[in-house]
Amino acid sequence: MLPFLAHGHISPFLELARKLTDRGIHICLCSTAINLSSISKEIKGNYSQSIRLVEFHLPELRELPPHYHTTNGLPAHLQPVLFEALKLSNSEIHNIIKSLKLDLVIYDTILSWLSVTPLSTFPSVWFQITSAAFLSYTLHLLVNSCSEYPFPAIYFWDFEFHKLLAATGDKTPVAGEVCSFPMLVNTSRAMEGKSLDHIAGEEDIELMNWLGQKDVNSTVFTSFGTMYFPSEEEIKEIAHGLELSNVNFIWALRSPDGDESRLEEILPTGFLERVRGRGRIVQGWAPQAMILGHSSIGGFLSHCGWISLSEGIEFGVPIIAMPMNLEQPLNGRVLVENGVAVEVMRDENGRLKGAEIAKMINHVVIGGAGETMRQKMKDLRKKIKSSEEDNLDELLTLIAQLSKKNSGQDPNIAGGLGT
Repeated sequence: MLPFLAHGHISPFLELARKLTDRGIHICLCSTAINLSSISKEIKGNYSQSIRLVEFHLPELRELPPHYHTTNGLPAHLQPVLFEALKLSNSEIHNIIKSLKLDLVIYDTILSWLSVTPLSTFPSVWFQITSAAFLSYTLHLLVNSCSEYPFPAIYFWDFEFHKLLAATGDKTPVAGEVCSFPMLVNTSRAMEGKSLDHIAGEEDIELMNWLGQKDVNSTVFTSFGTMYFPSEEEIKEIAHGLELSNVNFIWALRSPDGDESRLEEILPTGFLERVRGRGRIVQGWAPQAMILGHSSIGGFLSHCGWISLSEGIEFGVPIIAMPMNLEQPLNGRVLVENGVAVEVMRDENGRLKGAEIAKMINHVVIGGAGETMRQKMKDLRKKIKSSEEDNLDELLTLIAQLSKKNSGQDPNIAGGLGT
């Protein structure tokens, strides 16, 4: 974790660290010596074992002695000096990250203003400690400044905005780098739901509004994951099946050659016009979890990647299995055996046929199969949830045994996990 050098920023990072360590995650919290000394007394009990404080050094600047390596008590005229010192620390921060052998780095979004940026080759997320409204507003300035902000009750007076710009210099309040990485926001959907939706993207909001106009369980979501590109022939048959079914659908579609501009050429002539109003094509990535969690979704036409199937189970959506490659045929048939999926059968040459796709979609969404599958999905999900704790206990036991074996101890000796 890398918070900005202010106690008001470090505190929410420390609170998040405590919550994560309660769930078995070990944390390294990185800051300057003066900041670490002030928070060390707040890390007590078991947290002292799971939260490690890691010091980084700001460059030695004559006008910025070590006791000013924090915003606490820092004279106003030295703030630009502290910011400049933090900018100059980017390479050292990267070296520390590399040396710690971490799995993920959580950066404070304010660091993007100061050109302290994540390593492009390292898993990273931003943590926005201020409101989602502020993030939503400033991202709107970045990507859509020519249009009005959509929430008129949330605004800056001119003098307030000028003060904000004066404080942040010539940097946009949320720098463009932030848009390129996942983000955590310190807020609640109950209070700032519309701002969170706006951050997620106007296209996603419009898509969810479209879904909201459809009847419950009336719509099929079609997706083939991030690693498989259907061939042009497969795309045409899937389109034919969706059209024949006469069912509402959202189709996350990518071009076989990666050129999204060619999708309209690949689809059957006139397809988009004929399905207008009941069908939506999302080019590239789609918010799968958000879509599957919507009450209008009545079926998931899936390539049967295990992660996608697991999401379908989590949201209780009947699976229309259309395995494409690798282990996917077996994945799909596991769910068919459990009564929560039906399989789209191919012809004797392994080719998809639009009529068979339409038949299975109708069987699930319009016929009675969907309701039966949803009930079985609910029972299966309950069993999976109830076994998770036992599975984790078994995993911890195995880790303990392997750790002792690796350290030369007798793996049969009882005892807890080492640290």
